[in-house]
Amino acid sequence: MSGRADRTGWTPPVRRRRRSRWAAQAPTWRQARPALIAAALARASERPTGNWFVVGASRDVPAGGRPLGRTVGGTEVVLWRSDTGELHAGPGACPHLGAPLREGRVVCGTLVCRWHGLALDGGPFTGWDPYPAHDDGVLVWVRLDAVGGEEPSDRPRVPERPAAGGAVDAVFTAVGRCEPQDVVANRLDPWHGSWFHPYAFVDLTVVRPPRERGDDDAFVVDVSFRLTGRLVVPVRAEFTAPGPRTVVMRITEGEGAGSVVETHATPLTGPSRVPPRTAVVEAVVAASDRRGFALARAAAPVLRPLIRRTAGRLWRDDLAYAERRWELRGAGRFPGAGTAAHPRVAAEAAEDRGARG
Repeated sequence: MSGRADRTGWTPPVRRRRRSRWAAQAPTWRQARPALIAAALARASERPTGNWFVVGASRDVPAGGRPLGRTVGGTEVVLWRSDTGELHAGPGACPHLGAPLREGRVVCGTLVCRWHGLALDGGPFTGWDPYPAHDDGVLVWVRLDAVGGEEPSDRPRVPERPAAGGAVDAVFTAVGRCEPQDVVANRLDPWHGSWFHPYAFVDLTVVRPPRERGDDDAFVVDVSFRLTGRLVVPVRAEFTAPGPRTVVMRITEGEGAGSVVETHATPLTGPSRVPPRTAVVEAVVAASDRRGFALARAAAPVLRPLIRRTAGRLWRDDLAYAERRWELRGAGRFPGAGTAAHPRVAAEAAEDRGARG
């Protein structure tokens, strides 16, 4: 339990640490420079998405089950599967009289409208054209060219994950009154972890932040996940933003190396809607090379609710962060909009630049 390796070189994943007071930890506000976070966010916003949006978990659209209805950027979308499991997607309004197709039924792989029985097999129908859809095995995506406004791509850019056969995955979804950039900015501020989530993280240190210029956008972080008051699991993790609506945390060293947490921010409302609403769809794909992890895979149906519960507690706080950021931006009072907006932060930034030469 001390974390020391035995004679075989095996190191227990759980370590015991001394109890410490929340207020006794080192402040991180000097390192969490607004300009650095803003620069990482700006670079992420410039990366292409091919107009693909995450709409939910693959399990949310079971074969032979009910259709899944979502709204993305103010556009109604309905998704369902054929009898062979093929994913279909298209406008959420029936082309006949506009009935909500999310309330329809899937019969032999065909989506049947409740109002008058109009049946859609996933192909074009008068006034109804399907949307490209993709199932990556964990998440389902839909391509909305009118919403994304970019050059479309054939497939979404799915982050690299552990092999499906050796991993446990779970997906959590929550909705906040903010924009996708506010969710991404939260994830590009790892310095808040131990302060804002002391029940989950301790001893968080950003070993290497990204540069304000260039393509190296990885945040390298040492952190311990808290199991109980004194038992923790230390790891090294890397945060990257491969696109304007996605942040990926990957464990690079320690227990569960290779495991990823993908945070996808999907706008629900159109660009002019106030307040905006954004869905956070977070996929946890956990893996381990320890022999006992096979038992965890076997217990995946039991573990998934526990993983979602843990994510839910964290996102209760992090959505408050994102919503507060949006509120301040809308009022023109967000200090991170520019270092000159806050004299104390501006002075600290100038001091930091002078120290770096």
